[in-house]
Amino acid sequence: MRRLDYMVLRQFVPVFLVALTLFTLIIELADLFSNIVSYLNQNVKISEIIRVQLLYLPKSISYALPICLLFSVSFTLGTLYSNNELISVFGAGVPLLRFVLPLLVLGALFTVATFFFQERVVIGTLQAKTELSHKLLNMRQSESNTETTVLGENGRIVYYAEYYNDTTRTLNNLIVVVRNDAGELLRRIDADWAVWDGTSWVLHNVRDFSRTVTAGKYDLVQTKRDTLSDPMLNQPPATFGRISSGRIGEMPLPEARTWITSLRKAGLPYRSALTSYYERFSFAMTPFLVVLMSAAIGGRFKKNILLMSLLVSLVLSVVYYVAQMLAGLLSNVGLLQPLFGAWAAVAIFSVTGVLLFRTSRT
Repeated sequence: MRRLDYMVLRQFVPVFLVALTLFTLIIELADLFSNIVSYLNQNVKISEIIRVQLLYLPKSISYALPICLLFSVSFTLGTLYSNNELISVFGAGVPLLRFVLPLLVLGALFTVATFFFQERVVIGTLQAKTELSHKLLNMRQSESNTETTVLGENGRIVYYAEYYNDTTRTLNNLIVVVRNDAGELLRRIDADWAVWDGTSWVLHNVRDFSRTVTAGKYDLVQTKRDTLSDPMLNQPPATFGRISSGRIGEMPLPEARTWITSLRKAGLPYRSALTSYYERFSFAMTPFLVVLMSAAIGGRFKKNILLMSLLVSLVLSVVYYVAQMLAGLLSNVGLLQPLFGAWAAVAIFSVTGVLLFRTSRT
């Protein structure tokens, strides 16, 4: 059996390395050509363009890995079948599952490696690539916002600001309303501006209205302060800016969890961000999933193996990503739970892979 394992790996590894190089290069070129006109218009140096593309290389590898695994496994098994080697293997009583076991083990190892590679390499380099390309193209991404209202502490605190400055992390003409669980007014704070000090907001030129009870009647007592710092006013600055769920893909997992929690507390839409967060885990399962499917269909081709392997790889990749996108959209609009939306495509293709495997030639 070790000899068979060695034979499979010896056939697979060269094809995998060539395919990974080819598909990674295609993704790199696609990104380059999408920005090449802008680079030329801005007179960006070739050395800087190369630097941008090198920073994008880890992301290109993570995109290319599932496709090249699909192609490599199906091409390897197709080649073995066309040479009648699979017939000899099956005739000797070796089942297909045992024969492709080394490939399934590699798929499982790639799954673990993909997760850590994504978290520890891809996120940092992608952030650096985005920042550098925006700098070279003179593009500014600002999350400053106007007329913004945010709910904090599960709706007990309401913030309203005429303008949020993302660069200085300040709020202009801020109004804070504090309510009890029944929604009754407890306190109102007006400030000309507020500055984030890292843990809470420091309000300036403050008029603080507190509710008092006199002879069974409610009244508001005004207190003026030059500054006011209250640990209760700890709503993160990012929740006042323009929200983009796509930024979840560029955040470390702890930061992403904190971001989603702040969106929930602020009463802002969070389903898209939560779905993207779960997709960070489901995407890592893709290598094992594609190895399972390609192992089931790889032995079905006896003619035009290269063309058929490439065609099937591209078709399955497109169908998989489209299914994942549709599940994510259904999750964003509330038709699916974020967890199910993130894992739906993985579950569907896992079942499909098992069914194909059971009906494959053996």
